[in-house]
Amino acid sequence: MPQNLQITAAAPDPALLDLPWHVPLEQWPESTLAALPRGISRHIVRFVRMSGGVIAVKEIGESVAYREYDLLRQLSRIDVPSVEPVGVITGRRAPDGEPLEAVLITHHLQFSLPYRALFSQTLQPDTATRLIDALAVLLVRLHLAGFYWGDVSLSNTLFRRDAEAFAAYLVDAETGDLHDKLSDGQRAYDLEVARVNIIGELMDLQAGELLEEDVDVVAIGAMLVERYEGLWTALTDIESFTAGDRWRVAARIDRLNELGFDVGELDITTDIDGTTLHIQPKVVDAGHHSRRLMRLTGLDVQENQARRLLNDLDAYAAAIDRQNDEESFVAHDWLTHVFEPAVRSVPRELRGKLEPAQVFHELLDHRWFISREQGRDVPLEEAVDSYVQDVLRHRPDELAILGASGLADPDEDA
Repeated sequence: MPQNLQITAAAPDPALLDLPWHVPLEQWPESTLAALPRGISRHIVRFVRMSGGVIAVKEIGESVAYREYDLLRQLSRIDVPSVEPVGVITGRRAPDGEPLEAVLITHHLQFSLPYRALFSQTLQPDTATRLIDALAVLLVRLHLAGFYWGDVSLSNTLFRRDAEAFAAYLVDAETGDLHDKLSDGQRAYDLEVARVNIIGELMDLQAGELLEEDVDVVAIGAMLVERYEGLWTALTDIESFTAGDRWRVAARIDRLNELGFDVGELDITTDIDGTTLHIQPKVVDAGHHSRRLMRLTGLDVQENQARRLLNDLDAYAAAIDRQNDEESFVAHDWLTHVFEPAVRSVPRELRGKLEPAQVFHELLDHRWFISREQGRDVPLEEAVDSYVQDVLRHRPDELAILGASGLADPDEDA
């Protein structure tokens, strides 16, 4: 029986028609697949090479596929960190006429890894806490946008390196829902689901000897709640002070900027006699430092990476005595004479190891380390050669296809 494929996509790629939709996803040929590390999923998920890139294909019920596709498109429009949807394909049939499940297609998030793959590498002992910090920030951002997740977990999240931290991205939205504003009960439920799921996932890592037995996974689960509540309070609480302390309005904004958030709108009210001011952020947008760096240099990077690059830009301005020059001109010179030459110095075969901004961040760390070790200020050009040979060459490749030695286990999908 011929297939009657229906493709729903904002910008459909004709290459989609070349994929073997008449075959169940778990039977797709290796020649089609990209052996990237996969997390644990309740559905069959495969990464596929297409048009010079990689897409993620998930078999799922038709109505759920369309719903998740719409949710991911909405999250993309409001700039919430999540995977980018490509489309939904229905009407699949096997050669014998047997109907096959619909699929949801998303773009693979470059340089991202599931949490199990991160623990399969040699990472610092506090990896778990850094992942929790990233997930707490993501959950706050989702809740500020009115998104109720319903199944918060490390498994439903992808992580990208962000300087010394991680940035988290939502990868599974099938249980989610978007509202104008979440109730305290909805937020609390998401937070409790996250705590329980994280404890279970970390226990699973301990059972697989990917996490030390003496790590208190219950405490790490509680840490998510603590980090979330602290950040939520900082972003949403009403602050009251006397009219003579108006400087505290600017101080509140500066504090939120330091946390990486811009205040788009601030609600300021007074009491009846006008002696007390009450301020509460009404519109808060993440990405304060990344937006500033983008404006100055055109570089689109993670928030903590942007913070580090901006610090180096400030140091560059001070070193050449240009603190009083127009910032955009200094930024252009820093980009041309510092950042770009350093990144271009990485051999082509090693450029899939890390994102350029992460390479530059690690290069600055390496330069500081060898300068202290040698008792002199090592020039950046010299530090690049040392970093490439002694550090980067030995790092796992986080962009390129991993091949047969990849971390994914085909039997993990359920």
